[in-house]
Amino acid sequence: MMTFKEAVEKTPQVAGAYKAGLLAFGDYSSKVVVPDNRLLGGSVDIDAATVEIYPNDNRWDYAFDYNGEAFFIEVHTASTSETSTVLRKLEWLKVWLREQAPEIDKLKSKKLPPFYWVQSKQYALPTHTPQYRKAVSAKLIPIKEWNYELLYKQYAPQPKSKKRVPQYMRDIKE
Repeated sequence: MMTFKEAVEKTPQVAGAYKAGLLAFGDYSSKVVVPDNRLLGGSVDIDAATVEIYPNDNRWDYAFDYNGEAFFIEVHTASTSETSTVLRKLEWLKVWLREQAPEIDKLKSKKLPPFYWVQSKQYALPTHTPQYRKAVSAKLIPIKEWNYELLYKQYAPQPKSKKRVPQYMRDIKE
């Protein structure tokens, strides 16, 4: 399997946009927290690299590699008025990966969800709103920062306990 850098270089629309570490994120690099910086395989600012090709589209912001897996982050205001824009960006990204960046697409994380909406500043997306429900159905809830350890604890399969579970507890789960 090719590395993230090789995949970016094989993708004509972003070929010159690869940056070491999180340099492609610029000021937003602090929005990504990893336990071991040596496992960062680079990043790309998809938005900046494709703006001339898709000037009127809602383009996704960033992709980066951590420990051999690609993750995709949109840094955007988390509000009801911006939800539809972010969801359009996600759809754009999925099509772009499939049609223009298949080598990057192959590197999408399988351990954790690959797509994340990281709030740029404020959070104004109440859980009772239709916009929040749309974000939930797209599996794209805004988060304050992308923190690998916290996300891994949340999404990675947990080892099964060897403790005996009472029957009434098993019935609740079924």
